[in-house]
Amino acid sequence: MVDATGSRRPLKSRQRAWAIHLAATLARAGASPNAISLASVAFAGIAAAALAALGSVGDGWRTVLLLAAAAGIQLRLLCNLLDGMVAVEGGRRTKSGELFNDVPDRAADAVIFVGAGYGLPWTEWGGALGWATALLAVLTAYVRVLGGALGLPQDFCGPMAKQHRMALLTLACLLAIIEGAVAAYGGRILGIALIVIALGSLFTIGRRLLRIKRGLEAR
Repeated sequence: MVDATGSRRPLKSRQRAWAIHLAATLARAGASPNAISLASVAFAGIAAAALAALGSVGDGWRTVLLLAAAAGIQLRLLCNLLDGMVAVEGGRRTKSGELFNDVPDRAADAVIFVGAGYGLPWTEWGGALGWATALLAVLTAYVRVLGGALGLPQDFCGPMAKQHRMALLTLACLLAIIEGAVAAYGGRILGIALIVIALGSLFTIGRRLLRIKRGLEAR
């Protein structure tokens, strides 16, 4: 991440002592913020593969996969936090940093939701739900960047910004373990989470567009 101003997502976790220490350690070790950004896609791929395999394994392995998916999602978010901190606070920003900061994020979002969709036992429309959720998630970022391209501060408002989407899906993975323990696993919780994320993303797109419209008209 190169820009420390309008295109940087405001995160409280950036002020946490553990995050500052970890980012400083990575910067001193010579870690590249662009490589950290790319690592987020690898962790997202692990999460996506685990989610996609849910429909073809037994209960024991399903628990392992759900834990792996939750861990992959959170490690993806950790990379998203640290790449900017290493670049900005660690003084290791690069000229291509904005490209590496944004494109891997969009790929990570898409693969996770598509994987979750194909892992649902409802083969008739699970995949379609995953793709629809992925598309809407990417569109929230498109609208944010569009506002910046029009000369406005990038708008990170929710209710279904990236951190909200990932938090909800992580929670759904953990609750799905309980679902499988108390009843026959049916992918109900993950399916509901994808629907909520899709609808929330649609609302977020509309909200951001409205705020962009107001910003442009207030000039």
